[in-house]
Amino acid sequence: MCLFMEEKILDFTVIIEKDEDGVFVASVPDIQGCHTQGKTKEEVLGRIKEAIEVCLEADKEEIEPMNFVSVERVRVNRVLTS
Repeated sequence: MCLFMEEKILDFTVIIEKDEDGVFVASVPDIQGCHTQGKTKEEVLGRIKEAIEVCLEADKEEIEPMNFVSVERVRVNRVLTS
């Protein structure tokens, strides 16, 4: 009996932000709950790759990355009442 393993390359969009303490936080919009953090951008990129691999291994459903369109910053006015 011969088993063949197929390898598939997937490209996921990763959002990286910096919190109030200067820690980099990465998340993957295509995979619910897939996020991590690191002290540097390089560290968080390595960690998010590992997190993606773990999430894909744990998830029994086939996850296909969506096509990235853009990231936009939207400003809104908030009225505070006391």
